Amino acid sequence: MEWFRKAKSGLVSQERKNIPEGLWTKCKSCGEIVYSKKMEQYLWVCPTCNFHFRIPSRKYISLLLDDGHLEEMDNKLASADPLKFKDSKKYPDRIKAANDKAGGTEGLITGLAKMGGIPVSFSIMDFAYIGGSMGSVIGEKVARSIERAIDKEIPLIIVSCSGGARMQEGVLALMQMAKTSGLLAVLSDKKVPFISILTNPTTGGVMASFASLGDVIIAEPKALLGFAGPRVIQQTIGQDLPEGFQSSEFLMEKGFLDKIVERRELRDTCISLLKYVWRG
Repeated sequence: MEWFRKAKSGLVSQERKNIPEGLWTKCKSCGEIVYSKKMEQYLWVCPTCNFHFRIPSRKYISLLLDDGHLEEMDNKLASADPLKFKDSKKYPDRIKAANDKAGGTEGLITGLAKMGGIPVSFSIMDFAYIGGSMGSVIGEKVARSIERAIDKEIPLIIVSCSGGARMQEGVLALMQMAKTSGLLAVLSDKKVPFISILTNPTTGGVMASFASLGDVIIAEPKALLGFAGPRVIQQTIGQDLPEGFQSSEFLMEKGFLDKIVERRELRDTCISLLKYVWRG
C-alpha cells in the first residue's frame, strides 16, 4: 500500500530519477545488470558471460605496461585535409571534434615502454577517435613505431582496434597498408619480434595490413575480426554466414590466431611471450 501511495503521488518515479547515472552497466551480450564498480574491478569484463567491453586506450596502457608508464612520442602529428573532403561535415571539423572527444591528436598512441622489465616499442589504437580509422598520420605513427623497434632492436607491440582505413583521405589512407607492411618485413629480417594484439573490433585496412602480420597474433575473446563486416559480406555473396563468423573463436579454429587471451591475463601472457622470443 505504501508503494501504491508513492506511485500515485509520483514519488516512485522521482526516486528512480535520483539514481546516479552510470551506477549500473548492462552487459551487451547477456543483458545482465552489473554494478559498475564491480565491472571496473573485473577490468570491464562481464562476470556472468565473460563479454569483454571496449575500454579506452589509456586503460590498456595502465593494464599492460610496467607501472602503467609510456614515454609517449609522435604526439604532435596531426591530420591535414589533402582532398578537401566533406560529407555531413568538413573533415577538419570532424578532426577537431575527434580531438575534443579523445583528448589528443589522432587515433594512435605510440612510444617506448617496458613490459616485465623488457623494453618495447608500443602502440595502441584509440577507437574513440573516428572509429580508430587509419589515415596518413596513424600510418606514419605506426611506421615510426616499427622504425624504433628496428633501430633499437627491441620488440614491437601493437594493440589494434579499428574500423579500417579512413575514407576522408581516400587512397592516401590505403597507402598506409603498404608502408607499414613493408617496414614490418624489414623488422622480420632483423629477427625482431612483433606481437599483435587484436581487440574488438579490428577490421578493414588495419586488419588487412599490420594487425595480421605479427610473429604472434593474440586476440581478446569474442572480438570482431575481419576485412569487411559480416553484414556486408552476407549481402555481397547472398548466403548465410557460419555461426560466429569473424569472431576470435572462429579465426582461432581456422588457424589465423595463435591464442585467445582474456583481458586479465593479457599482460602476463605478453611478458611470457617476450621472455620466450626475445634475445635481448
